[in-house]
Amino acid sequence: MGIRINHLQHIGIPVTDLNVSEAFYQKLGFIKVTSSEFDHNGNMGKMMMMQLKDIIIELYQLPENDLNEIRCRNDGHIDHVTFDVSDIDQTFSAVKEASFQILEDQPVFLPFWENGCKYFNILGPDGERLEFNQIL
Repeated sequence: MGIRINHLQHIGIPVTDLNVSEAFYQKLGFIKVTSSEFDHNGNMGKMMMMQLKDIIIELYQLPENDLNEIRCRNDGHIDHVTFDVSDIDQTFSAVKEASFQILEDQPVFLPFWENGCKYFNILGPDGERLEFNQIL
């Protein structure tokens, strides 16, 4: 089919206080490997990638006026599962050709990691969000 997943890249977890969550995950042995800000509806949110061995979690805090999106959830806080890919553009083409429901018009650049990354999401059969991501 042309879709080549390398491995599970990270799990995204929305949080209400990034500092509290960082301390919590540090107690579990995770260390911060990168952090950045990102635009969410015209306001700046904050994110941090934390790693323990081969496990990477993305903790992200939405801007203050959007935090109710997190506080009002009834079904847990895992936001997405991310697959690492080597060529985001080739993967996007293969996923589009296979008629998956893609949420973005094209891969999106974010200033995460040293040189940024590009990602896009698809929806699974029960609405789960699966992200394909290439660290640049």
